[in-house]
Amino acid sequence: MVSLTAPYVSGFLAFREVPFLTELVRRLQEKEPGLMPQVLLVDGNGVLHQRGFGVACHLGVLTELPCIGVAKKLLQVDGLENNALHKEKIRLLQAGGDTFPLVGGSGTVLGMALKSHDHCIKPLYVSVGHRMSLEAAVRLTYRCCRFRAPEPVRQADIRSREYIRRTLGQPGSPASVGE
Repeated sequence: MVSLTAPYVSGFLAFREVPFLTELVRRLQEKEPGLMPQVLLVDGNGVLHQRGFGVACHLGVLTELPCIGVAKKLLQVDGLENNALHKEKIRLLQAGGDTFPLVGGSGTVLGMALKSHDHCIKPLYVSVGHRMSLEAAVRLTYRCCRFRAPEPVRQADIRSREYIRRTLGQPGSPASVGE
């Protein structure tokens, strides 16, 4: 559990969350260096960002670890829009592993839309964070998906929500049963 002190400001998520994440990586390096990850998958964006430097870039640079940004929603930057054309491209993704590039109005490829498994309707939006090619980022993300989100991101979300329920004793949670 952490106490957030910085307010949420769109486009500046890294300044709110990365200090805590870098501290976790530092503590892991100190206490369990054999468990250091080779790559970090971040629930957010990398170069697919208003300033070309999202939370996955920020975290990667500060930890010196390869990072991949994996977002569930399209960040509408550089002319990218969740419009009819984008929705048609999503519809054309047939099988797990299918992709299409996210090309901004500037002509720059900012990331890839990825159908993470055969039965998934909504794509993931994969972008380079740090020390990783887009092709390798998409390949690794796809290999980590049993469901829509990559398993490391999915498990972090499941476990953190369960921890919050247990710790804060939300109604119906294990902590509040029998009180």
